[in-house]
Amino acid sequence: MNTSGMAAAMLIAVSVGACGSITRGTTEKMAFLTEPSGATMTTTKGYACPATPCSLEVERSDEFDVTFVKPGFRPETVPVRTKVVGAGAAGMAGNVLAGGVIGIGVDAYTGAAFDHTPNPVSVSLVPSALPSAQRNRRRQAPDS
Repeated sequence: MNTSGMAAAMLIAVSVGACGSITRGTTEKMAFLTEPSGATMTTTKGYACPATPCSLEVERSDEFDVTFVKPGFRPETVPVRTKVVGAGAAGMAGNVLAGGVIGIGVDAYTGAAFDHTPNPVSVSLVPSALPSAQRNRRRQAPDS
């Protein structure tokens, strides 16, 4: 094979090999929800929203912890992890079938084969203290 033929074959292998990166992209849209709404959201990777509900584009390869904070409620932290699912697995299989060892590496490195779980990230915030009416009722309850 001549040099130009070799270069064309290499270009095709790289293009076919990066199937997941091309078809799924290297970012994923994630939603962050709280009940009640209006909590601030920050992550260990630097993603943040001033108030929930919100959504952000995050790198598919990123794993992080999400912390929700709202005055009057206990902070809640949720771990967000990645896993190979659906189209990511199909993209990896396409890489294997096409002989795209380079593509497998690219998809693994960029995270194109991954989805985040959970997505959406949703929590019910717990009040940090009982409302005063409930505290008073508890104090007045007769001992059994």
